[in-house]
Amino acid sequence: MQENFIANLTSKNDTFSCTVAGKIISKSRETNKRYEYFDDFACLLDHPKSLARSRALYILAANAQWDKENRFDGIIADYLSHVTDEKPITARQCVKALAQVGLAKSQYIPRILSYLQNADLSKFKDSMRPLIEKDIAETEMVLKNHGS
Repeated sequence: MQENFIANLTSKNDTFSCTVAGKIISKSRETNKRYEYFDDFACLLDHPKSLARSRALYILAANAQWDKENRFDGIIADYLSHVTDEKPITARQCVKALAQVGLAKSQYIPRILSYLQNADLSKFKDSMRPLIEKDIAETEMVLKNHGS
């Protein structure tokens, strides 16, 4: 199954892909065995399908705790760009996942907070913008409390 992570995470069967992602995320919280695929997961940040991008955001966040090689340095700008992803649900999931990234990699907290505070949310519909703003406020609170 390990060779097929990317194929499984980008499958047309969203239920299957979601299940695979859930297993990878769960396993990644417990052990570093999935960290070796970090670069493969990072490639999904630019996937045309928003569900694949969302899965990648959560998988990478779960693996941030194992990132002793600082691979996150190479993807943090791309990762943060999803705060204003074209799909508001992916943007929300990115914001939520950033809390886990910051808790695992505290050196990113100032950059994350700055990005969240300066994010241009004007492209989102009025129905979604307040939800994203609420997510941002919650993530900011988690990260600010961690830093104190």
